[in-house]
Amino acid sequence: MTRFWWVRHGPTHAKAMVGWSDLPADLSDTAAINRLSAHLPQTAPVIASDLIRASATADAIQGPRPRLPNDRALREMHFGDWEMKDFTQIEKENPERILAFWEEPGDVRAPGGEGWNDVIARVNPIVNQLAQRHSGGDVIIVAHFGVILSQLALALQKAPVDVLAQRIDNLSVTQIDIGPAARSAGQINFCP
Repeated sequence: MTRFWWVRHGPTHAKAMVGWSDLPADLSDTAAINRLSAHLPQTAPVIASDLIRASATADAIQGPRPRLPNDRALREMHFGDWEMKDFTQIEKENPERILAFWEEPGDVRAPGGEGWNDVIARVNPIVNQLAQRHSGGDVIIVAHFGVILSQLALALQKAPVDVLAQRIDNLSVTQIDIGPAARSAGQINFCP
């Protein structure tokens, strides 16, 4: 079994759909970052999405832990034409599609972007590689809301629509164990 400690990056304060836009994280709450770092296993390797909000968060919590190279496969969902637009604007432009995107997640994609199943297909190979490479140990992954939810849905054996309302706060931790035959979730959205 490999225990994954999924950490959501620091806040961007954007009020829009932020997927592949490379916005920085606000990491000014050093007390929260220190509590988060202290909560995580001290010898676990740290890996992050290659987007600056995740990679900078990983750097901030790394401490003496080994650092693995950032990985593009851990990026947030690509929102395509909806990128950096607020929900009201998207609803005006494409009300049926945005409704289907949230109520029937799976193959419904943002125009020019990804859907839920695309994210799972992109993220699962790197997660499975890390699980094999670090079997019996811990891995800290700093990633994004959609990526963490995709893995949580698999661990809880729930449909995507059933986890979309789950809170995953910035600088929170969600534990997911991956064994040879199953996945399971431990603490979800824990803010140290």
